Amino acid sequence: MAGMTDTRKECLIYISWASDCARSDGIAKKLGGKSFMIYSGFWGSRYSTIVFKYISQVIKTFRVLFRERPRFVFVMTPPVAACFPVWLYARLTAGAYAIDAHTAAFLDPRWRSIIFLHRFFSQHARTTIVTNEYLKGIVTAWGATATIVGDVPIDFVEAKIVQFIDKTKMTFISSFTKDEPLSLFFEAAKRLPQIQFYVTGDFRSADPRIVQAKPKNVDFTGFLSKSEYAGLLLDSDAIICLTTLDHTMQRGAYEAVYLGKPVVTSNTEVLKNSFAKGAVHVDCTVDSIVEGILKMQGNLKTYQDEVRQLRQEKLNKWEAVENELRLLIWQDAN
Repeated sequence: MAGMTDTRKECLIYISWASDCARSDGIAKKLGGKSFMIYSGFWGSRYSTIVFKYISQVIKTFRVLFRERPRFVFVMTPPVAACFPVWLYARLTAGAYAIDAHTAAFLDPRWRSIIFLHRFFSQHARTTIVTNEYLKGIVTAWGATATIVGDVPIDFVEAKIVQFIDKTKMTFISSFTKDEPLSLFFEAAKRLPQIQFYVTGDFRSADPRIVQAKPKNVDFTGFLSKSEYAGLLLDSDAIICLTTLDHTMQRGAYEAVYLGKPVVTSNTEVLKNSFAKGAVHVDCTVDSIVEGILKMQGNLKTYQDEVRQLRQEKLNKWEAVENELRLLIWQDAN
């Protein structure tokens, strides 16, 4: 163990068992580290092959760790299995790690059944990053340390402005996951023919019945490059990000804020606290979504002014959080 310690570099890396994760990339970049996406997509995500997939990803993770030899490692969950090679590396090198735990790690039924593993790895981590007070309470109840990082400032690539029609435009940011009330949104959009809506994401992964229910004033953008995506958001009057799940952060909503765009989002405690200005909060009902969009349209200038204030507040908050994370990371560097 002592021999390994002398070879560690004064650096940090971020491990994510995913094909991509902008949050992981963002945190690594802000803290001066490297982000590694480790994903053996060949094996799929079936129960019959998941063990082989995880073994492959463990091996790849060890290769990255012992090649880079970082002093500190961030690891994203879920899946909690990603913590194992990071925990073992830290044990072997007297290093340290932090877990960036997304909401699903605690609340998704797939991961709740093995939450005891997360508890173990959190108890040995320098800290577990969560997005809100509720999740922090779970971690601290384990006797572990938790740090709240609601969102991370986003550095967008140069936007490619796409020319759209000259009318009120709003963009629904979607990944077509089961917590997005798309069918309710489509019903609401039918009542608002004066507004043009765009839905981002690869709609080929969506339920065909929902896709076919799309009203005429809604267009799917399909896959967009980062510059095209930024351009679409900039060209929109407001951004819509909805979820049926509580305790869940909306990355699309804070992307909008950092671009200076107001948001229509869900009426949950987490989102009301995170977007207390520059946002309209709605229930997941057709009537509430319609009312919220109309409220945004009718008071757009007010919400645009508020979101600029919120953006600055978030930047100030991140500065404090970044300093806290740096202290945790390098507290034993000397």
